[in-house]
Amino acid sequence: MPRAEVGTPKYIANKMKAKGLQRLRWYCQVCQKQCRDENGFKCHAQSESHLRQMLVVGESAGKHIADFSSQFQHDFVQLLSRRFGTKRVKANTVYQEYIQDRNHLHMNATRWVTLTEFVKHLGRTGVARVDETEKGWFIAWIDNSPKALAKQEASMKKERMTMSDEQRERMLIEEQIERAAAEAEASGSKPEQSPPAEELGLKRDESTEKVVLSLTPKTPALASSSASAASGIKLNALKPAANPLKANPLKRPNVFKQAAAPSSGSTPTDTEKINGKKREAPMTAAERLIFEEQERKRRRMEREAAA
Repeated sequence: MPRAEVGTPKYIANKMKAKGLQRLRWYCQVCQKQCRDENGFKCHAQSESHLRQMLVVGESAGKHIADFSSQFQHDFVQLLSRRFGTKRVKANTVYQEYIQDRNHLHMNATRWVTLTEFVKHLGRTGVARVDETEKGWFIAWIDNSPKALAKQEASMKKERMTMSDEQRERMLIEEQIERAAAEAEASGSKPEQSPPAEELGLKRDESTEKVVLSLTPKTPALASSSASAASGIKLNALKPAANPLKANPLKRPNVFKQAAAPSSGSTPTDTEKINGKKREAPMTAAERLIFEEQERKRRRMEREAAA
């Protein structure tokens, strides 16, 4: 039956039926012809034109398959780079957009039987980053063009310039630590752990006695209070002395007791002063450090003088 002429109702009806995608199994890539059903594909496979084309392809089948595979990969990667860029996207989404064109190169003419094998091939060749999840295979295009590499190098140079000296030193220290750990693992010896640094500073000695300061001036009337404070009894420094107006004028003081008091009732502090054994106050932490430093300097000077 001859073909319908262009512009006739039969020709328009055939075009409307062929609109859109048809079954992939009824497509002949060698002749680039899409059949609508199994009977039409069988009749096409037995036609003279298809047989002549198959004889031409049969002479170098590997070459034709390699050409179809490279063309399919080029078109697929070109769509991926222009449509999605370097974003991570589902592989099936890219393939669905690729087959929207009726005249696209079908995958059944390439060396890859399934889309999964083709995605794995892209990952092995370094064309894209590939990862498998529960939702399917995802790919992301790797831009290796000279312009992209120059842009990436410029951005890294800018980051290095804006990086502060402190961050740079920290990174260098971390790199040295990692390098030392790697060398220690390679040699089979464990890295020596430095002992924890001791805390240096002034430490308060809890065994020393508390120092009590009094802002009131010492008077002969408060001599007894100072003696009691030395013995460890705390008295109120703001408490006033006995009122002389309340003293009994009829009560006379004992003259013999007053004469015997200086001889027998001497305070411990007077006795120590007489004997020349004045009690020394305990040294504080700061005074002890100063004393040790002075002793160290004195010993060093003596060694230098002896040498």
